[in-house]
Amino acid sequence: MPKESIDAREIPPAERHPKIHQAFSELDSGETLQLVNDHDPKPLFYEMDAEVDSFDADGYEVERRSPNEFVATFPKL
Repeated sequence: MPKESIDAREIPPAERHPKIHQAFSELDSGETLQLVNDHDPKPLFYEMDAEVDSFDADGYEVERRSPNEFVATFPKL
C-alpha cells in the first residue's frame, strides 16, 4: 500500500511535477508514491530516473485503467 497517493488530475499542470517531487522526497526508503494521471506519466518517469537518486526505476509500474486514467507506482529506494 502506498504511503502517499496523488491525483494529478486535480492539480494545475504547472504545479504537478513540483508537488509530486515534494511528496516523493517526504517518503521513507521502501515506501511508494501512487500517482493517478490523465495520461501515461512516462515523461515524469524519465525525469525521476534522471534526477532522483532514490527513485527505484526498476520497481516502477503503470496501469492504464481507462482512456483517461493511468495509475503509476513510484517506489523509493
